[in-house]
Amino acid sequence: MKTIKLPLKSAQRLMVASQKLTGPALDPVQIIEHLGYVQIDTISVVERAHHHVFWSRNPKYSPTDLDNLIESRDAFEYWSHAASYLPMKDYRYSLPLKKEFQKREASWYPKDLKMMKQVLTRIRKEGPLRSKDFEMTKKGKSGWWDWKPAKKALERLFLEGKLEITRREGFQKVYDLPENVIPGSVDTTLPSETDYARFLIQRTLQHHGLASVSEIAYMRKAQTKKTVLTTLNEMVAAGEISQVAVEGVDEPYFALRQALENIPRVGPKIHILSPFDNLIIQRNKLITLFDFDYKIECYVPAPKRKYGYFSLPVLQGSRFVARIDCKADRSKHKLIVQSIHYEKNVDQSLLQKKMKSKLLAFAKFNGCNAVEFNVK
Repeated sequence: MKTIKLPLKSAQRLMVASQKLTGPALDPVQIIEHLGYVQIDTISVVERAHHHVFWSRNPKYSPTDLDNLIESRDAFEYWSHAASYLPMKDYRYSLPLKKEFQKREASWYPKDLKMMKQVLTRIRKEGPLRSKDFEMTKKGKSGWWDWKPAKKALERLFLEGKLEITRREGFQKVYDLPENVIPGSVDTTLPSETDYARFLIQRTLQHHGLASVSEIAYMRKAQTKKTVLTTLNEMVAAGEISQVAVEGVDEPYFALRQALENIPRVGPKIHILSPFDNLIIQRNKLITLFDFDYKIECYVPAPKRKYGYFSLPVLQGSRFVARIDCKADRSKHKLIVQSIHYEKNVDQSLLQKKMKSKLLAFAKFNGCNAVEFNVK
């Protein structure tokens, strides 16, 4: 097995290019089909993560574009490593996890067969429903673990694939039967273990450029991880994939052979990224390949925060150069910048002018027409 040696800077360029953060802007369908998923998040101190990820790859993106993707059935909601929008063309590869949930008695939500049957019966009779369309069936304090039984049943049915989310109203999920959501032209056959492993490998390498075995099989069951390793070795032997040794890194990586043949140059373009961006989500990889130690501090007590409540990574070319903590004051139409922390060895004077221009564009994306610096 021949191992390709790759300079660190080439590895960084390959990852950024594979994330489509360089080159011409893609339309929303192209973005989701290339990335394979876009994570959904509820935090709205700036525009929500799922919109932010699209905007980072197309500055003309509008949140209504995602509504159009759902309405046209080019995308659907399910789990990747977290709640996500997924390309409809990959629907069949959501089935292994749905099958796994069907087998589980214990899960995030109880398998209340009686309530699940009642919920399905109502939706069959009445059409798409939200959780709030079901009355409370027992008293209890409000909170995550005190969800009314019908809401738990809806989520369990969704995880098992017996219900789909047809759309959202505001941020409320609207559930419907799969046959009313999934187009008849979509392949709904369950993939074999090998087909599923091959899909995980190709999708991960397509949008990450480089990945280790553990990254490809991230949050998958032990058997899937075993099959991924076996399939990887077969694909390497067949010449579809190359094993890669990155300069200064001990862990072996894999890459699509054709991706290594022409790694694009990456210009000095600046990106303000979401904490849930596909490039950012593998935190250990950021440290290993970019020397960028990043965490979201909204879950950290305020006195212990170093960079701010919701600091956003700033990428210039293929290098992380800063973190910006900002919030959109939508009532005043201002994007308030609360802190900027530059990475080591960054020439701030050269960066600041470009950063201001990018912040103004980010402000407009957030429905603001001005940037206010409140940096202490």
